[in-house]
Amino acid sequence: MSKDIGSKTIGFIGLGNMGLPMATNLLAAGYSLRVYNRTLEKGRSLAEQGAILVNTPAEVVAPETIVITMLANDQVLEEAVLGENGILEKLSPSSIHLSMSTISPATAQHLAAQHEQQGVHYLAAPVFGRPDAAAAKKLWICISGNPAAKAEVAPVLDALGQGVFDFGETPEAANIVKVTGNFLIVSAIEAMAEAFTLAEKNGIDRTQIAELFGKTLFACPIYQNYGRMIAQQQYEPAGFKLSLGLKDVTLALQTARTSQMPMPLASLLHDRLMAAVAKGKGDLDWTGLASEMSEQAGIPPIPNP
Repeated sequence: MSKDIGSKTIGFIGLGNMGLPMATNLLAAGYSLRVYNRTLEKGRSLAEQGAILVNTPAEVVAPETIVITMLANDQVLEEAVLGENGILEKLSPSSIHLSMSTISPATAQHLAAQHEQQGVHYLAAPVFGRPDAAAAKKLWICISGNPAAKAEVAPVLDALGQGVFDFGETPEAANIVKVTGNFLIVSAIEAMAEAFTLAEKNGIDRTQIAELFGKTLFACPIYQNYGRMIAQQQYEPAGFKLSLGLKDVTLALQTARTSQMPMPLASLLHDRLMAAVAKGKGDLDWTGLASEMSEQAGIPPIPNP
């Protein structure tokens, strides 16, 4: 593999709420990009900045390529990698696939094995952060896989985030970390929903209690930023859809099942998220889970301004 990573082309697949600002930052950092998205129109702004838009995932692959995938779920990722016009058959031993999607550890393990058969390095590198953090290059990145490949992609990750946490060589390790992190976040959303609603039912301004806890006992971004959204009942536009939250809690439960451990809180959260999706709330931000508690407590939603 070349030591001059700046000479490599980056192939980028997936230009959703997270992928588009990430790809934009790579262009700003001086990388050459070949980009694919099922809806090509989403790549027009990148094309105006010099990126090459292609019509299939395979076409993002060029010699000395690092391919980044940032896709919604396991099925879409596997299709982009292993399906017709997928990237794997086009990748060479000098290529690296940097999988930044939130997927199941089992899928990561399967994809890593397929890459190994092809003689290609596969790295898992899921991220923590919302679209605004992606745009500001403030993502936290978890990574696992081959050490030499990790060293090669380090400058790329520096252009995307504010820190990288290395979880060793086991391909699926970073995805396990990502699943546990998203479980903790949605647990905090449910806890805040219940606490703020309890305060409101007893005549206390929910925005005041959110401010108190965000500045004192829980002075961290999740309680500050999500707490403000929950207190103000601002669930649109979605930075991360509630339906995707359901997907991630499902991944946590699947991983727990294969690990032979109970996750009673995850089971509760799964049912609450499922109920919200069934009511047509899947496109709300996942903080919209809090609306379920407001409804159950008989509190009407705040009218949209």
